[in-house]
Amino acid sequence: MPSLPLQSLCELCSAQKPSLRRPKTGQKICQQCFFHVFETEIHNTITAASLFHPGERVAIGASGGKDSTVLAHVMKTLNERYSYGVDFVLLSIDEGIRGYRDDSLETVKRNQQQYSLPLKIVSYKDLYDGWSMDNIVAQIGSKNNCTYCGVFRRQALDRGAQMLGINHVLTGHNADDMAETVLMNILRGDTARLDRCTEIITQSAESPIKRSKPLKFAYEKEIVLYAHYKKLDYFSTECTYSPEAFRGTARTLIKNLETVRSSAIIDIIHSGETFALQRRGGKNQAKKLVAGVCERCGYISSNKLCKACVLLDGLNAGRAAVQISLEKPGDQDDGAALVRKQLEHLSF
Repeated sequence: MPSLPLQSLCELCSAQKPSLRRPKTGQKICQQCFFHVFETEIHNTITAASLFHPGERVAIGASGGKDSTVLAHVMKTLNERYSYGVDFVLLSIDEGIRGYRDDSLETVKRNQQQYSLPLKIVSYKDLYDGWSMDNIVAQIGSKNNCTYCGVFRRQALDRGAQMLGINHVLTGHNADDMAETVLMNILRGDTARLDRCTEIITQSAESPIKRSKPLKFAYEKEIVLYAHYKKLDYFSTECTYSPEAFRGTARTLIKNLETVRSSAIIDIIHSGETFALQRRGGKNQAKKLVAGVCERCGYISSNKLCKACVLLDGLNAGRAAVQISLEKPGDQDDGAALVRKQLEHLSF
């Protein structure tokens, strides 16, 4: 049988016929080589940042979506292959979004069986005075819901980890997410977050839990390809309320840039990593936050009330916490900006 011409073979192993063109590099490679480079790059990211230590218990934020499902699969694979000695646990948050989260949690429960990992589910209703995201959106409308959900979800992950006695959570943020965040902070002029939004490990005075992102350099398209070729079980429906999110604008721009230049995503991340912002002195100098506890719920906070309790006060009073309905005529800020400004007045 005549041999295949060199250009018809995988560019890495030169033995198999290529089955895909790699989005990150444009290389034509076979399935097995794709699995190898994808997993190896994540392993290199983990070791370069020293994300784990032997004997550590780590929670994987599991939503049932492609990112968290691939993260769970790869973490289990690499833990066994390279003997990390890490005890992984799945941690899911039930925001209470009918037709979305209830279905995705069924996927998480199947993943629990498939990967033989323990699972802990924490719900908004249990943590936040019976409020679910469906209830919140019914009260405040769909325009500002991501602000509420972001605050509640971050705190719910922390509380869930504390219930498990864990102080390290992995999230499925990928390279596209990181690049989008850099652009969003530039577009909003959010210098406070701009020089730290690309960090692979984050921990603040307001959270007792360390978070890390092993998929920081993994392209979303490659995550989808990996899940497809591995035949992973994941939930693919987008959040019911996410089309209103500002992140969608940054995502569209990123996709357009990637079409023209495949390295644009990594280039933006590296640009974010190299930003060095000059801090202003005098009155504008950032004050050092002193960690305390929320007077109401006991969660770590630099103020008398934590972010979640500030928002809950507004919800329980039958209005949005920033009194969106009382916005003055002629005010140029939309509801999301008002929420953000209200929170920025607090020392979080």
